[in-house]
Formats: sequence, structure tokens, C-alpha cells
Amino acid sequence: MGATRAMAKTEIAEAQKIEDVIHDDRRKTKEENEQERRTKSKAEERLPVWVKKSVLEYEKELKDLQIELLKLQNHVKDQGLKILMIFEGRDAAGKGGTIKRITEHLNPRGARVVALDKPSDVEKTQWYFQRYAEHLPSAGEIVLFDRSWYNRGGVEPVMGFCTPEEHQDFLNHVSEFERMLVNSGIILFKFYFSVSKAEQARRFKERKTDPLKQYKLSPVDARSQEMWDKYTVAKYSMLRASHTGTSPWIIIRSDNKKKARINCIKHILSSVQYPTKNPPDLKTSKKVLIWGDEEINLMEPSMLAKESQKKG
Repeated sequence: MGATRAMAKTEIAEAQKIEDVIHDDRRKTKEENEQERRTKSKAEERLPVWVKKSVLEYEKELKDLQIELLKLQNHVKDQGLKILMIFEGRDAAGKGGTIKRITEHLNPRGARVVALDKPSDVEKTQWYFQRYAEHLPSAGEIVLFDRSWYNRGGVEPVMGFCTPEEHQDFLNHVSEFERMLVNSGIILFKFYFSVSKAEQARRFKERKTDPLKQYKLSPVDARSQEMWDKYTVAKYSMLRASHTGTSPWIIIRSDNKKKARINCIKHILSSVQYPTKNPPDLKTSKKVLIWGDEEINLMEPSMLAKESQKKG
């Protein structure tokens, strides 16, 4: 351990001797450039920064995948494809962070994020899917929905923002709506980010103390923990009604945000063929990413047990 520290100190000392290359400003004299170089050298201080190896590996893998996402976007534009990605899940499940990593280096002219506010008085009078339909992708576009029409499959029935009849009507018709989207040529991805109750509580606590994350807090968040079981029932009903061969759900275990992001992007890249594909390993982890029918099978015993208790 002592030898390692000594080696690190030596490397830091050597690094401090290295001067940054500063290109001279041709509009200034040689003396002026030299003075500016000396002033900048004094003002700057080199500090050693320790970064975990796992973080460096994650950043390298993410960068490689983001390069492939750019290739995919170019292919979408060239071929006039239409890609729609839906991101659902409990509050603080990691949807927004994943969307940010996907779109970080994409051309904003061909990739946009849709995060709608609560419906206006006018929108409340419209066909439920109407306000979402106007944001669907056109040819050459990638659109990412940060929450979607599945609000009516989760948040709305749990929080009492819709009637039981409206909820059931949604479950009866959502698969047909998505079948029409797919038949119109839209490539549809549906991701459900699944976070544990303990991890959600930890992230809520972090949001309260971090000024940069406090904007994420909402009245709905405050009740998410106490309404946990009701959200679980709503999730199960939603998956049962809307996981189909045409528009399947992908479940992302998101307690580990970095693994969730990597596996989500890998699934996207492995699902669409495009020229010059040269990605790293696109194999996803079964501990992180599973299909919706697998999640239904995992949830079914506990759901049936709760239903039996109610009847008893």
C-alpha cells in the first residue's frame, strides 16, 4: 500500500511539471503571449482526483454505446424511420436519468423528449389519447416519452385522478391503440423502470436535501411510499392488459442506475439493425432486464394471494 502511495505521489509531482500547450494569439506580441502564459500558469492549480475504476469502466462503456446511438439516429433519418420510446415506472425509478444519457449526444433536430404536464381543462374534454397523439414521431424522428398515456394505468387510478370506469376503459383499449401505431410503421419500445421500496425512499430523501434535485419533488412523490401496494396492483393490471407480442413491455431493474441505463441502451441498439454497427457487447443482464411476461409470472403468486385474502 505504501509503495502504491509513493508511486501516486511521484506521478502527481511529474504531472505538475507538465505545462498546458497554449496556442499563441497572433494578434499579440511574443512578450504579451509569454506574459499571459505565465499568469495563467500561476492561477491554475493541479489537484489529484481519485476516480473509482468501476466509474471509469461505466463511462467508457456508455460513451461507446452513445456513439452507436448516433449511428442509429443517422440511419433513422436516412431511412425515414419512426421510433417511439415510452419510459414508465414508479417515482424516482431512474427514467429521467436514462433518457438524459440516451439523448445526450443525439442531434436535437431529430430526437425530442415529451414530458407533458397535467391535462388542461380543454384536454380533459378530449379523447384520452389525443394529447399524446400529436407528439408521435414523424419520419426520421426519435421521440422519448417521459411518462405517457400509461398515467391512466398507474398514477391516475391510484391517486384518484380518474374513475374506475375510465381506468378499465383504458386497459380495454390501450393495446388496440398501440397496435395501430405499430401498423403505421412506428417502432415502439416500452420500458418500465422497477425500483425497490427502500431505494425509492433513499432517493426521495436525497431529493429533499439536494438543491439541484428538489424540482423533482411533487405532492405525488410524498404519497408514493404509503401507496406502494396500490401502485403494485396497478402495475400488475397494466402489464396484464398491455404486454402483447406487438407492443411488449421491457422491465428494467433500476436500483443500480448505471446498470439500468447501460442495459436499456443495449436493448435499443440490439433491436434495430443499422449500417456500420460496431458496438461493444450488447448482451443484457437477466438480473437487470427482463420481458413483461416474466415480470407478470413473478408477480402473479403474490397478486393471487392478496385477491384470495380479500375474498376470504
